[in-house]
Amino acid sequence: MAAGGIAVLVAFVLVERRVADPMFHLGLFRIRAFAAGNLAVVLASLAQSGMQFMLIMWLQGIWLPLHGYSFESTPLWAGLYMLPLTLGFLAAGPLSGMLSDRYGARPFATTGMLVGAFSFLLLMVLPADFAYWTFAVVVFLNGVSFGMFAAPNTAAIMNSVPARDRGVASGMRATAQMLGQPLSIGIFFTLMVVGLTAHVPAAMLTGLTAQHVPAAVAVPLSHMPPTGYLFAAFLGYNPLKQLLGAHLLHALPAASAHTLVSKAFFPTLIAAPFKDGITDVLVFASAMCVIAALASWMRGGKFVHHEALAAHGHEHRRAVDGAQEPTRG
Repeated sequence: MAAGGIAVLVAFVLVERRVADPMFHLGLFRIRAFAAGNLAVVLASLAQSGMQFMLIMWLQGIWLPLHGYSFESTPLWAGLYMLPLTLGFLAAGPLSGMLSDRYGARPFATTGMLVGAFSFLLLMVLPADFAYWTFAVVVFLNGVSFGMFAAPNTAAIMNSVPARDRGVASGMRATAQMLGQPLSIGIFFTLMVVGLTAHVPAAMLTGLTAQHVPAAVAVPLSHMPPTGYLFAAFLGYNPLKQLLGAHLLHALPAASAHTLVSKAFFPTLIAAPFKDGITDVLVFASAMCVIAALASWMRGGKFVHHEALAAHGHEHRRAVDGAQEPTRG
């Protein structure tokens, strides 16, 4: 599938370079501000899109159950507890957009990506069972960072092309953002699954057998793909209750059965492995933000294409008028 996708992408570029009215005006990438802005969009989308899934799973699978929320209610509360991220974006987006109209996009978009990298590093130092106010401050800062980036960067991309090309430029910018989203989710889940696969089996096997689960059941459960219990928590189900089943739970001592399906057992079991996995994800996200900041800085100073053309045309007209003006004696 990957090879086929690359082949189709090469074919797309070849076709677009030859048709009269291409979907992608590849010549626009010769404009430095346009090319750098779109590269920054892809990198920012890589850093952000999958991260929201990771943070929601952190809340639903670990933090909320540890703080007394039932698994059935965690989808709602995870959304509410993520609101500081949205508020940060809404606070920074319009303000940075207005300021970038005056000072250019480069300082705001670049700073936004550097702040985003810093916010991801702050998430790395949070314990699995954090104090919520610290989490709220960090995700608010993360929202601010991407708000600082999004509006100025979009305006700079649109300003960098001739007016006749702004429609296709908008589509190209949106495509760059959409390209980053599935790549981000795929990369983030791969890193998370690799981290969990390395650490969960031993922790789950020890935890299950300590509660009198037979080894014949505990061993297969401890080696099952992490996506199973991650998405169970994501959808609002108690993973161990679903995995063990009512028949086995009834066969266990009452105290063990109660512990296994309690709100705290699964989150405590998976907390350390999950933290190891998300650390790898956060390192990757921070690196993407730093590279996006570099790409944003490389766009150059404030540049508006129609103003540049107008200024050039004005100077040309002055030169022509001066050459044609009769000499006065």
